[in-house]
Amino acid sequence: MIRFILADLRRLWAGAVVVVLLVALATALGVTVTLQERALRLGSARAADKFDLVIGAAGSETQLVLSSIFLQPAPLPLMPGDVLAKLSKDPRVAWVAPVGFGDSFAGYPFVGTTRALIGSTVSGFAEGRMFEKEGEAVVGAAVKLPVGAEIKPMHGTAQMGGETHAGVVYHVTGKLPPTGTPWDRAILVPIQAVWHVHGLGHGHERQDEQHHEGEVAAADHPDEDHDHHGAIDADAVIDEDFASEAPGLPAVLVKPKTIADAYKLRQEYRNGNTLAVFPGEVLTGLYATLGDARMVLSAVAAGSQGLVAAALVLVTVTHIGQRRRQIGALRAFGAPRLSVFMIVWLELFLLVALGIGLGFLTGLAAAQLIANAFTVKSGIVLPVGFTGEDLRMALILLTVSAILAAVPAILAYRQSPAAALRA
Repeated sequence: MIRFILADLRRLWAGAVVVVLLVALATALGVTVTLQERALRLGSARAADKFDLVIGAAGSETQLVLSSIFLQPAPLPLMPGDVLAKLSKDPRVAWVAPVGFGDSFAGYPFVGTTRALIGSTVSGFAEGRMFEKEGEAVVGAAVKLPVGAEIKPMHGTAQMGGETHAGVVYHVTGKLPPTGTPWDRAILVPIQAVWHVHGLGHGHERQDEQHHEGEVAAADHPDEDHDHHGAIDADAVIDEDFASEAPGLPAVLVKPKTIADAYKLRQEYRNGNTLAVFPGEVLTGLYATLGDARMVLSAVAAGSQGLVAAALVLVTVTHIGQRRRQIGALRAFGAPRLSVFMIVWLELFLLVALGIGLGFLTGLAAAQLIANAFTVKSGIVLPVGFTGEDLRMALILLTVSAILAAVPAILAYRQSPAAALRA
């Protein structure tokens, strides 16, 4: 039986290849949509996992999270700097870190922040050390700059026609290990440096008499490099003077001490002037939108699979009609009805099963290519892979294929040998 099927497929190889490719393409479309949607949910959830609470000015919750967590460039409204002072003294807060945006270098965003954020979310350095003063920078794992490199920031981005800041230079002092988040593509600098470059926060400039006597902030000396900026707090804690003199802030990242504290802070800072959100809640809303898009794309994929299945049945039934004399000859030479049924059924089922397998592999490859391109652009690592859900989908497709393959096999089974030979 197997030899007969293989010989038949070799004789009709062109048609067999077309059947396999049609099934593979229809299957790959559905697999790609499923894998990519799941990878995007998992990757974005992991990227936001270390940030419990985000507080910003009243506005869009989604944009606040996209800008402060996923570092998507967009202008955020500023909230008063005294919010930082209040949070820094709040006993319910384990640590709080302001974040400032606006500049870039070679497509990498600058993020002004504090050592508290870096020290609390990353374990150690891949190379180098933490920044100690203004004019120093720490880069993420995906930033293609070595320790010791010089960086001249650009206001905005090159695509938006940004201009390089004159007389402003940062030196890379450290490189962080990979995190699989957009922060891998970030250039992290002291928040004071971001304020000074943009003419803000002059009130808290000061000399550190113990360790950096005579160093003056570069905002007072715009012609000098940032190498000569004042030192920042060595213990990475925001002191009261620093917090009280902070200018307007686009966002602060907050680590509450307990879950109860997190909910209390969220409620307290949702007051019309400020907005406090849990990144996970915002992502849940985005996932619902993704789910709706996935339903539409899955319906399109299912429709294409249905059309392919109908076309295959039609072509196979026509093919069986053209092979009536061959089937009649088999029956006349003593082949039982069941053997004829199995030959026809197994031949079609093998082609469809091969197409489904090829479709799953093609879908996996396509999803991985899309994920890699997304990672290069955003820094978010998307975990593409099969799960038990995909195995169930494959079994369902094989079951449906087995049923559809039975249609032409039943026609061959019921065919009379005498009538077939007379045809």
